[in-house]
Amino acid sequence: MKYLCLAYEAEATFKRMPRAEWDAVREETLTYVQALRQSGHLVDARALRSASSAVTLKVRDGRLLVTDGPFIETKEQLGGFFLVEARDFDEAIQIAARWPGARYGEIELRPVEEGLPEDARY
Repeated sequence: MKYLCLAYEAEATFKRMPRAEWDAVREETLTYVQALRQSGHLVDARALRSASSAVTLKVRDGRLLVTDGPFIETKEQLGGFFLVEARDFDEAIQIAARWPGARYGEIELRPVEEGLPEDARY
């Protein structure tokens, strides 16, 4: 089964980090991505640009409304995602827990629906 892991982090944490520490975290992350790929667990992983480059949009009464930035003002923003294949939820939790960014932020883990169910959305 596929699981989407959403990595939330405070940009300020990484901006304050000394360069050597950032380089070490970056290398650890790239090494973990490679290990997940080799094990067959990784489907895809992507970093996102700064939340300051985001817009939030919605359509109401046929009108498009676009605002700058993320919808919710919080200390932590969505910084990236990784999509993994795991045999069950427990294995997905173990995979996500080893993601280096989990030490600096939070990882939201959700099972992926293989289609859009007819009976109920949630």
